[in-house]
Amino acid sequence: MTWLSRVLPFILLKKMTLPKLLVEYLSFVPIVIMSALWVSNLFVQHLGHFPSVDWNNLWASIPTVIAAILTKNLLLIVLVGIVSLAIVQLVLYTG
Repeated sequence: MTWLSRVLPFILLKKMTLPKLLVEYLSFVPIVIMSALWVSNLFVQHLGHFPSVDWNNLWASIPTVIAAILTKNLLLIVLVGIVSLAIVQLVLYTG
């Protein structure tokens, strides 16, 4: 069922032309989704208390955000994020 809900919009919209305003509006959706995922991973929830910062993710986010600003290449951004988090965890857990 999830396959159908993901493929159906592509099939239905394949031969249609969307209005320019709608296409421009939808172009911001990936940015919003990635931002929401990023911010939600920067904090750890504690029931009954304020959330705390996940320091590993915060430190790994710095070079990743810099790569995003400089390159705007999604593959490179993901690779920098993965390598950054691996380095942060290696330094914190072996040092």
